[in-house]
Order: sequence, then C-alpha cells, then structure tokens
Amino acid sequence: MTNKKSLVFATSNQNKLLEINKLLTSDLNIEIKTLSDINVTEDIPETGKTIEENAIQKAAYIYNKYGYNCFAEDTGLLVDALNGEPGIYSARYAGEDRNDNKNIEKILSNLNSATNRNAHFKTVIALILEGETFIFEGKIEGEITTAPQGTSGFGYDPIFRPNGYNRTFAEIGLEEKNKISHRAKALFKLTGFLESVK
Repeated sequence: MTNKKSLVFATSNQNKLLEINKLLTSDLNIEIKTLSDINVTEDIPETGKTIEENAIQKAAYIYNKYGYNCFAEDTGLLVDALNGEPGIYSARYAGEDRNDNKNIEKILSNLNSATNRNAHFKTVIALILEGETFIFEGKIEGEITTAPQGTSGFGYDPIFRPNGYNRTFAEIGLEEKNKISHRAKALFKLTGFLESVK
C-alpha cells in the first residue's frame, strides 16, 4: 500500500463518520470515502443475527456490488437486566418511528426500578481488503443511569456511564470518549492493522 489508497466507510451515520475521522491517524496514507462519495444512496441490508454478522454484511455489500475496499462497523448496547437487549436492534429499539430520545426512553422504562444496571457497548469493524475479510472488536463496560445526563455525543451516550467514571459519555465529551470508547478500541486495532500493511 505504497500509493495513497481509498477506503470506503460504509455508513450513512454522520456522527459515526465524525468519530472515525477524528480517530484515524493522518499518516496512514489512506483516503476515507463515504457512501455519498461513491454515489451510494440505497439502504444497505442489515439482517444479521449478531453485531459481527451485520458489520460483515454491510462491508461485503459495498465490496461485492461496487468493488471498493471498505470497512463497516456495527455497534450495540447490551444491557444485562434486559438479557442483552437492545443489541443488534440498538438503533431501532423503539420501533420504526424511533429516534435517540425514544430509544433512551424505552431502555429506561424497561429497566424501571432494576437494581442491576450493568451494560456494555460492543463495536465490530469488518474490513474487506482485496477480497479478504478482517475483524476488529472493541468493548467497554459500564452502567445505565436512571435519567439522561449530558448533551454531547449521540445514541445512548446520555445514559451510559463507563466504569471508572462518574459522568456519562454525553458528559465527558467526544475527545475524552474517543480515548476509551468501544468504537475507539476497535478502530485502534483497525489502524494498527492498516499501518502494518501500508
């Protein structure tokens, strides 16, 4: 990988794109392209039964249909007292008419007065490079608060307090979150791999 290569990030989520761009090192000699950069407007299938299956499916869709080296990620919040929910349904937990606030409301309602509020975020990044698939995983343990706290971040950040912190992801801010988050851990593994093959 001596010449500058393009790598497509198979997502339409602008918040994830922002996090990824902040985390990727500039000396990788890789240009990250978005779905809009390659004129992909359709919804990418996401029908896997696990976070890993979804990440692989999204990356494979772009590679097989458009021929680009690419990576995709899938992330889930897994709450112990809810038997691992919302998991792969994290982005659409509240149903079709969902948004971050409605998803959060459903989590808090389902937990209600639960004493066990342990949870973890898990991110899986699937990279397809010249037809080969590579998997990178990141995970962070924490707990669900009883009410939203903070205004930074997105998704479940206002109700997820990582272990060792007295603030939620939405309170610590993106810079601090990017040092410890599930997505950061998976991405550090990805960038380390890209460094080794450039």
